[in-house]
Amino acid sequence: MTKHNRELGARTSGVVLTPGDRGYDEARSVFNARFDRHPDLVLCCRDTGDVKTGVDYARESSLLLSVKGGGHSYAANTIGDGGLLLDLSPMKQIEVDPGARTVRVGPGVRWRELDARTQEHGLAAVGGTVSTVGVAGFTLGGGNGYLSRKHGMAVDNLLAAEVVTADGRIVRASEEENADLFWALRGGSGNFGVVTSFELALHEVRPEVLAGQAVYRFSDAARVLRSYREFMNNAPDEVQCYAFVLKVPPIPEFPEEFHGQVAVDLVMFHTDPGAAGGFQPLLELGEEILAYVAPQPYVEVQRAFDAALPAGRRWESRSHDLAALSDAAIDTFTKHIGELPGAFTVAYIGAGGGAVGRVAPTATAFPHRLAPFSLHIMAGWTDSGEDDLVTGWARRVHEAMGPYATGGVYVNLLGTDEQDRVPAAYGPNFERLAALKARWDPGNLFRMNHNVAPAP
Repeated sequence: MTKHNRELGARTSGVVLTPGDRGYDEARSVFNARFDRHPDLVLCCRDTGDVKTGVDYARESSLLLSVKGGGHSYAANTIGDGGLLLDLSPMKQIEVDPGARTVRVGPGVRWRELDARTQEHGLAAVGGTVSTVGVAGFTLGGGNGYLSRKHGMAVDNLLAAEVVTADGRIVRASEEENADLFWALRGGSGNFGVVTSFELALHEVRPEVLAGQAVYRFSDAARVLRSYREFMNNAPDEVQCYAFVLKVPPIPEFPEEFHGQVAVDLVMFHTDPGAAGGFQPLLELGEEILAYVAPQPYVEVQRAFDAALPAGRRWESRSHDLAALSDAAIDTFTKHIGELPGAFTVAYIGAGGGAVGRVAPTATAFPHRLAPFSLHIMAGWTDSGEDDLVTGWARRVHEAMGPYATGGVYVNLLGTDEQDRVPAAYGPNFERLAALKARWDPGNLFRMNHNVAPAP
């Protein structure tokens, strides 16, 4: 790769790395330690010009092209074996316009960085629940978080994007410019170009919100989940609550007798810090292991899951959109989930509804607007010798829950071996995406993703 290294280096102001160079291993690292991929070249991009140079060079040289923003992909599709990697992590521009309630964001920004800047003005974008996740991949796949029931998906709040296309053009995509590309970007993941700038809508979010949790014994799981279902079916848009099944961590906040035991954890969020009484029904479901709700800084709530989801562990992701959280679905879930193999394995049920469901399924490329609940299994471990044990369990639980699913799935949660589920991830929008792929990337240059192949 010496020739490519020399040629690419002469065409860009960015830093070009090859195996053995300082910074190469950091640039190719990803969230999921199951994957250890080695690109031949890494271009650390400083600006849109560097991205264009990299895209042009990969196309002209017939190199496999991969693109890394935050690198927080369960399937690790952001890194290829061989070829050229565009590392966008140096592109961290954040420009807040508090008057217009908008922000321009570079593709290397993570949510903790963006939240800190927007909260200086009492504002927030619709972000994820793990602040180490990158803004780029989260947004392009759909983007669901604490604020989604109130303000919609991240794609519903994307106002415009600067994009480097497969043929090397730099274009703006919005409702007014390249509207078909803009439609595809809002949920179509990385299939249609490299987004070098996101313009996002911001919303008023006070420095403090209401958050907390109620943790119950797993023996009470079925009853707790039934109460959770009824609560969320009638909850206002300002509320989000996730029902986790996890192992009680060995920290002082939990009584020592419960450390390591499987439990049900209702993680609660309300945009109004004074609305504590609204969660009272979830705090009175039996003998709790821990229960509290209190006003907390929004930026701290956004970071609460970070410690449980560091990079460097092995992860298996399996997900379903659920047609309903029926009694039968709850009974099946509690029957199969309690083993939790893998030291860091969790599963959670999230509620849909609110603003997400008031957008038509075909208004953006993200189609799954009407599922009332979803299930995500995150199996986590460190020993490669446990791979078959843990992944086999996750897939069995996923299969058992299949009869209660809509068939849809959130593309950002697909595993590495689930390319066959990509049509289901896009549902009624898949054929239109394939046709747009043929227009904007007919050679499938952007294929290191949950790929939508160009229509013939």
